[in-house]
Amino acid sequence: MEKFTKLSGVAAPLPLVNVDTDKIIPKQFLKTIKRTGLAKGLFYEMRFDESGKPKPNFVLDQPAYKNAEILVAGENFGCGSSREHAPWALLDAGIRCIVAPSFADIFYNNCFKNGILPIVLPKEQVDLLMDDAQRGANAVVTVDLEKQEISGPDGDTLRFEIDAFRKHCLLNGLDDIGLTQQKAEKIEAYEARRQSAEPWLSA
Repeated sequence: MEKFTKLSGVAAPLPLVNVDTDKIIPKQFLKTIKRTGLAKGLFYEMRFDESGKPKPNFVLDQPAYKNAEILVAGENFGCGSSREHAPWALLDAGIRCIVAPSFADIFYNNCFKNGILPIVLPKEQVDLLMDDAQRGANAVVTVDLEKQEISGPDGDTLRFEIDAFRKHCLLNGLDDIGLTQQKAEKIEAYEARRQSAEPWLSA
């Protein structure tokens, strides 16, 4: 998993509440277990009509936001089903950080496991960032995970809270597999002891 330390990028505004995982990545894109290629389905029903023709004005399709790495969203982002394809699709599209007043629990946890930083801030602070994001490509926002700070284009700084263990994992690029691999020596030592004491279990 890619480390998350400090990110400076364009912030895209998505001022919608209750954006569920089916809106983020509709069910027809869930046939793969690969984490790549999902960006084409991201917010598909908001971006395309029933014939597959692009709808005008969706934020991430506007030139100013095509390279956005930060998404500023409304309350309860990521609600609905627990599909892990939702953070996969966001990450595949280049989104590394989402700021919202609240997140659905499962989606929030899945973000950390996939290298995305979800930040919870009071609504009034999210509204300030939303205003900044509406400036387009000039709305460069910096997220410093080590300092737990967000700096807006005018230099204003907001503090955010994050669980210490999750912060450690993101800073060091550790997903569940990476955490297990840190215990490789102890696991190998245990397996060696078990093989010596109970060799018939490996027969």
